[in-house]
Parts: sequence; C-alpha cells; structure tokens
Amino acid sequence: MTLSTFEVRADALLVTWADGGSATYPTIWLRDNCPSAFHPQTHERVLDLLSLNPNPVLLSAEPAGETITLRYADGHASAMPTALLDAHRPGQPAADPADIPPRLWRADLTAAGIPRFAAAQLLADDAQLNTWMRETARYGLSIVDGLADHIDAGVEVARRIGFLRETNFGTTFEVVNRPDPNNLAYTAVTLPLHTDLPNQEVPPGYQFLHCLANEATGGGSLFADGFAIAEDLRADDPEAFRLLSEIVIPFRFHDEEADIRVHAPVIQLDRHGAVTEIRYNAHIAAMFDMPADVMPAFYSAYRAMMTKTRDPAYQLTFKLDACEMVVFDNRRVLHGRESFDPASGFRHLHGCYVDRGEFASRLRLLARSRL
Repeated sequence: MTLSTFEVRADALLVTWADGGSATYPTIWLRDNCPSAFHPQTHERVLDLLSLNPNPVLLSAEPAGETITLRYADGHASAMPTALLDAHRPGQPAADPADIPPRLWRADLTAAGIPRFAAAQLLADDAQLNTWMRETARYGLSIVDGLADHIDAGVEVARRIGFLRETNFGTTFEVVNRPDPNNLAYTAVTLPLHTDLPNQEVPPGYQFLHCLANEATGGGSLFADGFAIAEDLRADDPEAFRLLSEIVIPFRFHDEEADIRVHAPVIQLDRHGAVTEIRYNAHIAAMFDMPADVMPAFYSAYRAMMTKTRDPAYQLTFKLDACEMVVFDNRRVLHGRESFDPASGFRHLHGCYVDRGEFASRLRLLARSRL
C-alpha cells in the first residue's frame, strides 16, 4: 500500500493511504518500533523503552520508495518501511493467517457434511495440509481417513502440525474399556457431550482420535458445536448466557497420582464479547462454591445449557471405522459416545492433543511458505 498524503506533528505522524484509509502513529510508537529497535536475527525488541524521552519529538518525514525516513529531535533517524506502517495501523489488529472465523453448525450439517481428507495427502502435501487445517479450524471438526493400520498413524498426522500436548493421561492415550478406570472414557457407559480436561489451567486444544477397532455393538461418536449452542443460548436466554460467561465454577480431576483443579467460566469470551472457549463437563465439574444467593440462578443457567447439549437439533452421530480419525477443537466442539457392549467386539481408539497455539503457528508458517 502506498502513502497518499501525510502530516508531521511533534507527537504523531498522520497518514492517508491510497485505499482511502487513514492512521495516526504516535511518535512514541514510531520510536519504539523503529527497525533498529529489533535484533536482526531473532527479531526480538532490544530497545529499552525507558532509554527514550517519554515524549519524543518528530521533526520530519521523507518518503523514498518503499520506506519513509523519520527524523527526531534527539538526532535519531528511522528508515521505516511503509509496508510495516500499513500492516500495523493503530487500532487495527495486524492480519493473522490463523484467524479463521468459525462456521457454526448444527445437526443439519449431517455426518456427510463434515470435512473429510485423506491421510496420505496430508502427510505428503503442504497445500493439502493447509486446506485441511483451515477447514478444521473453520468447522472445529474434520475426519481423516485412509490411515495406515498401525497405532501411531494418527500421531504422525498430528505431528505434521506441531508438538503433542502431554497431560496427566500421558502424551498419547488409549480409549478402551478397562477393568480399573480412572476416567469414564475408559468404560463402556454412555458419555454425554462434554469437553476434555476443563480442570486444566489451559485445556488441550485439538484432539485426535484414531479408530483402530470399532467392532462392538454401539459405541457411536457424538459431536456438537459448542459455539453454536452458546450463541443460541445468548439469543434465547441472555441472562443464562451472562451467568455462564461471568461466574467461575470449580473443575477437578483427581486420582492416586494427580489432583488438578481450576476455577473458570463455562463460556469464555474475548474482549469483543465473542465466544472463544467452552468448558463443559458435568462429570468433572466440582461442587459449586459461588455465593448461595447466586446458586439458584446459576443452576437454572447451567441446566439451560445442559438441555441444549441433549437436544438432537445440535448433534451429529456417526460410528468411526478402523483407519479413520476424527479431529476436533476440544475447546469448542463437545464430544460424547453412545454406550457399547464390550462382550460383542473390541473397541479401541488411540488419542493425542495438539494445543491451539501450535495449530495456529503451523497455519502461519504454511501461509508464509506460499508467499
């Protein structure tokens, strides 16, 4: 983007861009972000802000090609790239390839509408990897098929994104019926819709569940878009939405080796009021400890959300086949399972997590490689 006009003031540079947009760059911001303020290899800021005059004075600005030379009263001169100024207009967050608006869905998406990709292509082709990751971020859910018939095949796809998240259940975990379970996932009972590990300070991001065998009667997988549920609750019952987004509740997991607790709201919002995270797991929610006079209203709000999670209008149900893997944003998409009969056949899923930060980093690197 090219400069159209500019005005120099002692305390700011005022710019009008060729697209008609305008921006005001305070002088202190210009000095703090001079290219010389950053290490040339690490790109980390090395300038000590306290070494600057708290009110630096801008004297002049001279455009020359793709830079604009800024001169200050303290004798400093900056060769500021115009592209940098354009990309960082104050008041407008910089473009982020990992910022993918969610596409909310309900039962009308159907299992057939879930984005589906072939494992071989994701392992071999960065363009396909990028497309899959963007679709997974958009829907919060996808299916990868054609996985090799070995236990680490799903992990290999996950590692194409980044580091695996280790939890108290390990770096990977086996979803099988166990005689001595420490989690309901390791039983054959019905699992209502929930998110995993809301008791963690930061719950895991994307979950990968690779089906190795699903021969038992029952055991269908259940999914719902928590963001869609939250937005419908916001529209249908604003007070319930407010309580669930403002009041923190205790979540706790404990066994012989761990006791992990946190207080957090069921619905997390960003500074603009958009839903960014769902923490919903009735099995790991501990005893509510908000003031007694708040409890009746909160229970009503909590039940209102629970009712929506049980509504078939939000649910997708399907049964994974061997060599298929479902991938979903654990902090958005609620998942569950129908009960199954372990005597009727073997059921085995191999799972792992990749945090949202790793996922976003990979998207940015893929976008950079296409430049």
